[in-house]
Amino acid sequence: MINKSIFLSPPAMTGREFQYLYEAFHTNWIAPLGANVSAFEREICAYIRAQDGAALSSGTAAIFMGLKALGVGQGDTVFCSDLTFAASCFPITYLGATPVFIDSEEGSCNMSPEALTLAFQKSEKDNRMPKAGVIVDLYGNPADYDRLLPIFAQYDVPVLEDSAEALGSVYHGNKCGTFGKIGAFSFNGNKIITTSGGGMAVSSSTEIIEKIRFWATQSREPVPYYEHREIGYNLRLSNISAGIGRGQLEGLEKKIEKRRDILDYYTAALKRCPVRFIGREENTRPNCWLSVLFLEQGGIAQANRVLSALEAHGIEGRHVWKPMHEQPVFAAVPFVSQGVNGAFSSRLFETGICLPSGDGLTEMQLEQITDIIRDCFA
Repeated sequence: MINKSIFLSPPAMTGREFQYLYEAFHTNWIAPLGANVSAFEREICAYIRAQDGAALSSGTAAIFMGLKALGVGQGDTVFCSDLTFAASCFPITYLGATPVFIDSEEGSCNMSPEALTLAFQKSEKDNRMPKAGVIVDLYGNPADYDRLLPIFAQYDVPVLEDSAEALGSVYHGNKCGTFGKIGAFSFNGNKIITTSGGGMAVSSSTEIIEKIRFWATQSREPVPYYEHREIGYNLRLSNISAGIGRGQLEGLEKKIEKRRDILDYYTAALKRCPVRFIGREENTRPNCWLSVLFLEQGGIAQANRVLSALEAHGIEGRHVWKPMHEQPVFAAVPFVSQGVNGAFSSRLFETGICLPSGDGLTEMQLEQITDIIRDCFA
């Protein structure tokens, strides 16, 4: 096996993390919760202009708690973006509900408004409306909220925005994570900022976040002994992890600028190749968490050739997410496509490649990566 020398999106420390870690050790506040957790919640909310947030153990936990707060339960259905990581929809099943996957659109590669309209029309005909919707901001690219949200509002269905990959992304002047009734972020090791592992649920409703905090802290009643009137969960972020997140957050804008420069480099260097990059829609500023290119010829066989060529040089690349409707575990789950020529999300999977996008990439490394890709088309 070749040891990789260039990874897809490795964590990059700013140096500020040590200050907050030192404070936690100096005060002996190592256990879960503490000053860093509360401050991290405030700082994230101030950055995205949300009312309140609950720091949790993962982005998956944020989606799980968010859906529970929206009332999703046994026997319900939830509309969900099809082209995404499984963590967007696994929590739906934790609650005993069933996902309905919605196809992608070509521009943003996010949920298609046309497919969403068809899904609601079918649900209305079947007299089985969804309890909630999960819209994903794929690879940090904001979804088309001006078109999607009115469709959900028409049927009075609340939205959870899965912004696990989109911290810092902007749509029409507003930060991602604030478009749904609840937003969810991930701070996994490969995200644009990391707490090693962690996540956060945010909302304009303090009442919702307080309820999520309550559930995520074992549903302990505010009495001077351990009493539980509801089932609880152990899902809070630790004070140590939150300290890492605070230091990371201070460098977020520089990280976004760096990743946008990386995407610009790829776009310019590969302009003569039969590829296109994930679209930057008008009036949006994606955080460019990952640079994603789509092959215009050769399909999945050519994608495999490019990835194998990178791998041979110790460079990590990756197919885009395999659509959820193609996953064996969801073989019996409903899927609504936007077109007559098959699922657009499937075509994106077959032709899409994620390229190394880490903050620490040098121009020499970028030149090496693009030379290898150009050679695949020679």
